[in-house]
Amino acid sequence: MPLGTSDDATLPTPPQRTTTRSGCASTRCGDDPASTLSDAVRAKVETHPCYSETAHLRFARMHVAVAPACNIQCNYCNRKFDCANESRPGVVSEVLNPEQAERKVKAVASRIPQLTVMGIAGPGDPLANPKHTFGTLTRVSSSMPGIKLCLSTNGLVLPQYVDDIVALGVDHVTITINAIDPHIGAKIYAWVIWKGQRLTGTVAAATLIAQQLKGLEMLVAHGVLVKVNSVMIPGINDKHLKAVSRLIKAKGAFLHNIMPLISEPEHGTAFGLSGQRGPSDDELKTLRDDCAKGMAVMRHCKQCRADAIGLLGEDRHAEFTMDKIAAIETANATQPEPEPIFMAVATSNREVIDVHFGHAQWFAIYTVSSHGVRFIETRSVATYCHGTTDCDDPADDLERTITALHGCSAVVCARIGLGPWERLEKAGLHPNGEHGWEAVEPALSALYIEMQKTASPTKTTARQSTG
Repeated sequence: MPLGTSDDATLPTPPQRTTTRSGCASTRCGDDPASTLSDAVRAKVETHPCYSETAHLRFARMHVAVAPACNIQCNYCNRKFDCANESRPGVVSEVLNPEQAERKVKAVASRIPQLTVMGIAGPGDPLANPKHTFGTLTRVSSSMPGIKLCLSTNGLVLPQYVDDIVALGVDHVTITINAIDPHIGAKIYAWVIWKGQRLTGTVAAATLIAQQLKGLEMLVAHGVLVKVNSVMIPGINDKHLKAVSRLIKAKGAFLHNIMPLISEPEHGTAFGLSGQRGPSDDELKTLRDDCAKGMAVMRHCKQCRADAIGLLGEDRHAEFTMDKIAAIETANATQPEPEPIFMAVATSNREVIDVHFGHAQWFAIYTVSSHGVRFIETRSVATYCHGTTDCDDPADDLERTITALHGCSAVVCARIGLGPWERLEKAGLHPNGEHGWEAVEPALSALYIEMQKTASPTKTTARQSTG
């Protein structure tokens, strides 16, 4: 979904918003109702399935497995590169190179219109494989600039790559931090490779922890949203993770994801083979509840494979192995290209659909096609709804608005009353109030897919309001 490249000088200055919606309360990314987010940050969160509890029901993600090597050995990890059946981190069916990864992302996007995120999460550590990781991010950001980019790292060499991450537009990073006490960390990590040396024990753990926290601070300073993953290991770090949560919150982490240890011995991990148990559901819930008193806590993690594709909990990676990508590419090449659709959006900032139809002073105009979403211009209109009760839908003002939107096929707004809805339809405009408070580009892409499925736009129930 490419971003528009038109000159922003034509954009009128919208009225300043005097209130903000609660970040985690409104998007259900966690349990911190006191937190608030700017519209820009909320737009990042509400279409990322890992950062929003509601988004994971509507938006899809995919992991590309381009990072086989790892620079630390966790006692809960056993990487596998040709495994189709297990569903856990560190497992993939095949390892890709950057060119294959780009082809795969394009193929998946053509089949899963809800795709908003491409991440690199292994099967090793992305930053231990910098050539393939940054090669993949560069290719995808260039050919599909509307896809959100993210990566997941153990953080050992994160500080030295923060500038590269930011330069490529990666605005979501996950760091796995299991301890901030080296004595506890020494029980979790078998070894760390640091500057060409193999470190063990508390020295290894202390080195890793220092780098993780430094990297976290650097990312936050650049405005990157950071999620911290922690594996709950009973008897080792379960009592300690509350301290981890407090510290990462103080350093600016956006979300804390506390995951249960996967300890089945058949996976071949050191903990699994030694009999280390995982937490019970009640133990996990209690810890999450305790940590949620201080910061937002993720509760919908599925502990995905490193090549997972689709909605969380509905993995479709088997449909997109490289032996199937060529057939998808051939099918896509023979399909006729639909004409782009012009859409008018009621928005105060071109980031979020946040204006009622009757309150709009201007509409942002976009073209939407299978190639993505592109901003074209803004068109000023007369506001006919004033306050919450004075909305008489003056015929002249509404007709002038309809005239101003000539050439558009759809009008997208936060809400719209039944009267103007019917008059827009009569004029041949498809009104849509179903994407209020969503990010503009993913919403328009989703609406485009809906409109392509039928010969005429599907009519949905109007969200009646005073605007």
